Amino acid sequence: MKKLVTSIALISAFGLMTPFADGAVKKSVSFKSNGQTLAGDLYLPDTYKDGQKLPAVIVTGSWTSVKEQMAGGYAQELADRGYAALAFDFRGWGASGGDIKFVENPTEKTKDIVAAADFLAQRPEVNPVKVGALGICASAGYATDAALQSKVIKAVAVVAPWYHDAEIVAQVYGEHVKPLLAASRAAKSQYQKTGQSTIVPAASIDDKSAVMQGEGYYTDTKRGAISSYDNQFNVMTWEPWLTYDAIKTAALLEKPTLLIHSEAAAIPQGVKKYIKQAGNRAKSIWLEGITQFDFYDGAKPMKIASDEVAKHFSINL
Repeated sequence: MKKLVTSIALISAFGLMTPFADGAVKKSVSFKSNGQTLAGDLYLPDTYKDGQKLPAVIVTGSWTSVKEQMAGGYAQELADRGYAALAFDFRGWGASGGDIKFVENPTEKTKDIVAAADFLAQRPEVNPVKVGALGICASAGYATDAALQSKVIKAVAVVAPWYHDAEIVAQVYGEHVKPLLAASRAAKSQYQKTGQSTIVPAASIDDKSAVMQGEGYYTDTKRGAISSYDNQFNVMTWEPWLTYDAIKTAALLEKPTLLIHSEAAAIPQGVKKYIKQAGNRAKSIWLEGITQFDFYDGAKPMKIASDEVAKHFSINL
């Protein structure tokens, strides 16, 4: 891909485009999910010509994240490899609408991915029979669930997937599971009675009420702590999150699936469980010494993962 050297917005038949140095242009888009308007960024190759119908990928990121973080990063990488790639904010997050804010609800986020697939298939830049989904971290489960529900999504890839079930939740959260579930139910009851949500920081270096304590990616202004990051967490999240089984669809999903992970990243045991249940329908690639956060924004891990993801979709879309 040729590099764009100008910082001037480009005007074309398909709207206002913002250039990126890495060979992608971005268009702000919006679509509906469950009656709410979702904000998205559609990334296209800088070589895109009017009338082209590109293979397309929905890209989603980790829990509590917004489209400008790892989702946008991987969307740019895929656009640079010839895809139309959509990153968007889920309902209640970032620039999207939503009646309830900052709830990490796997079921609802899965619905948003299905809606995003339907939206992409109607775009003039997209070949509607060549749509895939890429999920990073927590949204890996949402992406594979969405592929099971959506006729539009033909193939799936996941990077640094956080796949948990009841057994892994017990391993990771231990004695905290019961009090977190109780807090979630109390927060939900309060919301139903008063309309008030219980919100705490998602990540902090020194605030002990934060869900993620001192997590480098989310608290580093040069990485995930960008201005568009909500850094908010609705305590109602805990019940839908802790009772979510991201592995149960593995035996049901018949669409080509690629999993990219590392033993040094988060809960590799969940990925191994998924692969075992998926059988030959899923292919896995294991990288050495790559941490969870390195997959989010590390230049080398992102390039390796994006190359493999692009190759997977080129074969299966």
